[in-house]
Amino acid sequence: MHKTARFTPATETALRTAGWQPGRRDMARAETWADALRAHLSTGGHVHLVFPAAIEAWAEFGGLHITGEGPGRHIAPTPFTVDPVHGLHLARTLGDLGQALDTELCPLGAEQAHPAGPAGALLAIDREGRVYSLDPTGDWFLGADLDQALETLVNGTLPGRLSS
Repeated sequence: MHKTARFTPATETALRTAGWQPGRRDMARAETWADALRAHLSTGGHVHLVFPAAIEAWAEFGGLHITGEGPGRHIAPTPFTVDPVHGLHLARTLGDLGQALDTELCPLGAEQAHPAGPAGALLAIDREGRVYSLDPTGDWFLGADLDQALETLVNGTLPGRLSS
């Protein structure tokens, strides 16, 4: 297995174990998710915004279930899945947070507290490619881009809490 300089060894190993490889790109699946999100209208009339940063993230990492090994740098790594359908019914939540952050958000996937259990925190990406985690304890900044967010999640790095 040829290692890249893009990720730390631990993150690259976790990604490859999940099925990722450099150059992975499933644009058909990404477009299917984009169409499903655009077509969904919440009961309150809220819609999802879909933009290139989200589509590119889904194309490269979509469908992967990623776990981190070990105790983590600051916190235990939480398994997560890159699948925007986890946020299908959260258009208003994403819209409200996006407005507070002066950006627009789109669902990216979900963290799972227990592998066999329901999704925990919602992962979201903004137009600029910044990644966030939204859970009942608060909203968190995972990274300035998807690569940094993957490093944060896989390595158990403490994310920054968004202030209210």
